[in-house]
Amino acid sequence: MSAAWAGMAATSFAAALLQATNGFGFAVLAVPFFLLVAPPGEAIQITIMVTLAMSAVVVPRVRHAIEPSLLARLTIGSLLGLPIGLVAALHADPLIVSAAAGGTIVVFAAVLAINRFHPRPMVLLLSPGRDMAAGAVAGVATALVGMSGPPVLIYLMLAGAPARMVRATLLSFFALIYAVTLAADVVLLGVRGTDWLIAASLIPFAWVGGLIGLRLGDRLRDSAVTTLSILLLGVAGLYTLAAAARAALW
Repeated sequence: MSAAWAGMAATSFAAALLQATNGFGFAVLAVPFFLLVAPPGEAIQITIMVTLAMSAVVVPRVRHAIEPSLLARLTIGSLLGLPIGLVAALHADPLIVSAAAGGTIVVFAAVLAINRFHPRPMVLLLSPGRDMAAGAVAGVATALVGMSGPPVLIYLMLAGAPARMVRATLLSFFALIYAVTLAADVVLLGVRGTDWLIAASLIPFAWVGGLIGLRLGDRLRDSAVTTLSILLLGVAGLYTLAAAARAALW
């Protein structure tokens, strides 16, 4: 068993636990590490496959809290943004992709920290147009860096959406958008047989992490979950930016 695979397995477990706990986090935690051991396209495809498999286990357990109309609008918006991200992915420089992933995570962690330690009144209202716009940005981000969570979660946080609804809706949204993204990758970009095998070997770890995360999410206070998320995301984002900078200099 290689050290790289063991690291990917441990990351899959931790990332699934984080996502199932509060509705987001698999891609933002897994992509930075996967980018260290695989080219950007392959790392993102493996992330998408493992996330999709994990969603099949956790989504049925939170379906009662899903907001169907919000989920539908986010999904429609993401389908509109997805082609833009796919085109960008075909021409993107790997270093730029890595830097973009790290920058996205750092910004995401900063927004969470501001909201956590300096609570502010709701600054946005949920609306059909804003829902679709947030979904469109998430669609671009999914295809380009494998991360659909940050744009949608930031939007829902600014709108003051209830935590349990956010978790259930995000988990369902990820399942839908990643299924479409994977199908598009298979048709337009292709997926290596080796990547399917790697993803399959990581799925059991994601399943276990996801099931544990669901139980933790039902017991932990929102403040504790948010604080942990900020810490993990901040470290992952800064490490990814540092790795991209080192690769650019060398």
